[in-house]
Amino acid sequence: MTVSGDVLPRSYVLASLATLVLTVVATVVGLFVPGFYRDAPVLLPQVYGQDLLTLAVAVPALAASLYFATRGSLRGYVVWLGVTGYLLYTYASYAFMTAFNELYLVYTTLLWLTLFTFVGGMVRLDAAALKRAVGETSTRSYVAFQLLLVVLITLLWLSEILPSTLAGTTPSSIAEAGLPTSVIYSFDLGIVVPAFALSAYWLRKRRPWGYAFTAVLLVKVATLGGAVLAMAFFMVRDGQAVPVPQIVIFGALTLASVLLMVRLLSSIGPESASPSTASATDTGHET
Repeated sequence: MTVSGDVLPRSYVLASLATLVLTVVATVVGLFVPGFYRDAPVLLPQVYGQDLLTLAVAVPALAASLYFATRGSLRGYVVWLGVTGYLLYTYASYAFMTAFNELYLVYTTLLWLTLFTFVGGMVRLDAAALKRAVGETSTRSYVAFQLLLVVLITLLWLSEILPSTLAGTTPSSIAEAGLPTSVIYSFDLGIVVPAFALSAYWLRKRRPWGYAFTAVLLVKVATLGGAVLAMAFFMVRDGQAVPVPQIVIFGALTLASVLLMVRLLSSIGPESASPSTASATDTGHET
């Protein structure tokens, strides 16, 4: 068997390589082809910001983490999962919310590629091995940060949803964009918030999967937070009003997530091997 095959199945490596190629195509076209996006003007700065962060940060991070993950690095494996989770969230949003354009099939392909690698990668992750690698590092700051995100995200979206629900109207962010509903509301309140709450609970109890979810979610939050700041930049440049406190809050959260991510990854010893090596007999391996 090949060394990379023992660590990461070839099917996952090929799926990630395809993800890299298609992501570069999608972001370059979106950023540099004039008038490509057909979305409402209020949404354009957001997709441009997302594309910029994805191309400048997520693509290099995925390429580097994939390289190290195939060589047995636990740190690389965790970052690979986290960036893949970010891309899954991103292209699920594009596939379900972005106005139809010539890259629609690229978005849907990226959706199933990232879903395949993220779910498969999480299943292969040995959470107990990750917990041992992290050691006795204090978990209080990680638990507190995740619970803070649960509260802030919930309050942010409910502040738009509840008034409109009680008044029998549509939130302005949905109406101005000409959308039937908000995919972001659904993803965040239906998936992201429960994931952070469960991760914080498990980590507070020092259960192995609490460490696994926390590590992966911190990488995702760091990249997604950067995307939000890039969106804010394009919105300000476009002349849209972006409250300064909102920028400060998102900036602080992004910085905190980066610092916590670096602290957690640093606590993993450099000699730690990828937790997927125990699955050398998987059908995805080649002899």
